[in-house]
Amino acid sequence: MSALRSVTLYCSSSRSLDPHFSVAARATGELLARRGITLVYGGGGLGLMGEAARACKAAGGRVEGIITRKFLDLEQGWLGCDELVVVDTMRERKRILIERGDAFLVLPGGMGTFEEFFETLVGRQIGDHEKPIAVLDDHGYYLPLQSMIEHSIREKFVREAVREIVHFGGELEPLVDWLEASVRTPVHADPERFLPMGPKNAAARRD
Repeated sequence: MSALRSVTLYCSSSRSLDPHFSVAARATGELLARRGITLVYGGGGLGLMGEAARACKAAGGRVEGIITRKFLDLEQGWLGCDELVVVDTMRERKRILIERGDAFLVLPGGMGTFEEFFETLVGRQIGDHEKPIAVLDDHGYYLPLQSMIEHSIREKFVREAVREIVHFGGELEPLVDWLEASVRTPVHADPERFLPMGPKNAAARRD
């Protein structure tokens, strides 16, 4: 039995996207269902969120949605979820999304997806959790994000070890394979390697 029991999916709820982005969202839902992995997501029925959730459910998978009362109306929360948790605030929503997933998969999205990705990544970097994060670079959408992270590493704002805890790829199945392997053998977020200030005694040594 796989150690990966659930994946939290971050992605867009926009209805204005090019149709090709929906293909990967549906494939994600179907793949998680085939592998017996619960899909945890933001609870919406629109955009890539809705495509992934409906595809997972149609393929026999379990879907858990976490949505705020405000977005329940704005996003037309999907009532087909096996469990739909309605909360009062975005902060509570994000907390539960992080808690319920054994790993995280990021599909194309906008500001909300960026916020979820970075909050989850920073939590991983500082050791609040040890769950892996994979980013599907569908049609090159996340090439600028990957370039920005690499630029930050080169300029020494980010430590190289971050590459061990977030993985970019253009193919879905290898990304989920990586998540499964990373859940079995998680990387410990050692502050000496992950935090940008470096070793805790570095300042003293410079003095």
